[in-house]
Amino acid sequence: MDVTSSGSNRLFDKKKCLWMLLFLLIAALTIYTVMSHSKDFTMASFRAYLSNASLPLLLLAALCAFGFIFFEGAALAVILRAFGCKVRTRRWLSYAASNIYFSAITPSATGGQPACAYFMIKDGLPASVTAISLLLNLTLYTFSILLIGLVVIIAHPAVFAALGIVSKILVLIGSLIQVVLAAFFMMLLINCDLLHRICRTLLHFLCRIHLVRHEVKKQQKLDRYIDEYREYSEMILQRKKALFTAFLLNIAQRTSVILVSVFVFLSGGGQFSQAFQVFSIQTCTIVGSNPIPIPGAMGVSDYIMLDGFGKIMPYASAVHLELISRSLSFYISVILCGLTVLIKYLLMKHHQNRKMQAA
Repeated sequence: MDVTSSGSNRLFDKKKCLWMLLFLLIAALTIYTVMSHSKDFTMASFRAYLSNASLPLLLLAALCAFGFIFFEGAALAVILRAFGCKVRTRRWLSYAASNIYFSAITPSATGGQPACAYFMIKDGLPASVTAISLLLNLTLYTFSILLIGLVVIIAHPAVFAALGIVSKILVLIGSLIQVVLAAFFMMLLINCDLLHRICRTLLHFLCRIHLVRHEVKKQQKLDRYIDEYREYSEMILQRKKALFTAFLLNIAQRTSVILVSVFVFLSGGGQFSQAFQVFSIQTCTIVGSNPIPIPGAMGVSDYIMLDGFGKIMPYASAVHLELISRSLSFYISVILCGLTVLIKYLLMKHHQNRKMQAA
């Protein structure tokens, strides 16, 4: 089905705006809860923490936060180029920004892939290439965090052991869900018949409840898409070098966002000997919060971070670290991505209007 043809798939519709408002509300409540939870935390102490922090290390933390966007787009660009699609830097950065922004404001990151696909197809990329590229990148993304999490658990099991019971449960559930998702995504890449059956069943259901019309035509169109998908799937799975490069870039993306907390910790005078503990806590936070069906996993991420950081430093310092790290790696990144998406959308609309006027 064509993601650009239905009014329900518009990039900025009422539903997306409602999710954005909910995102802002949850963000405000989360920040307020974090700040008010510690009796030792004051705005004066927070300003003192910032003023005494090392500016070069804070800049490194900000650079790592940008790396989360950059490596996301770079990995997708490698995959697209393996299909012979030429994509400029500003385009793959906009794809990454749309994925990150809409993933952040929608529950379980359900809006990221469709928004990214919207831009890719509008830029002239084939629907089948778009679908398999996004699915492959999502699969590599999932495997990368599982790999980093496994390394952390093996190298520093004491960090997980020190977490509270709720955090441990969240990390264990998150790990299990990530494993299941990784296996499922791999099946969709390898077994095209499974994907075909799922899509046909879903399309039939949508037609039965009258959300989609002309079932026979839509099924025929779906069959053509699946045939193309199968061809491109076989092609990309033979591009071992591109797959390995994209996987490394996904590892770099996850490592980059984890290092934000490490550099913020070091900028505030933290000991280098504890840097890997901070890295491990942040990894557990990502694993434990990723599957949570709350926009941006807000609240859950903050809880696990404070639980972990509070075990290795005074709680007020843990709050300082959490607020700055979360602001750089999530809130500011989401704002930057949102602005990028808006600019991309306006430029695209302007270009379309000019073409219509010329015609």
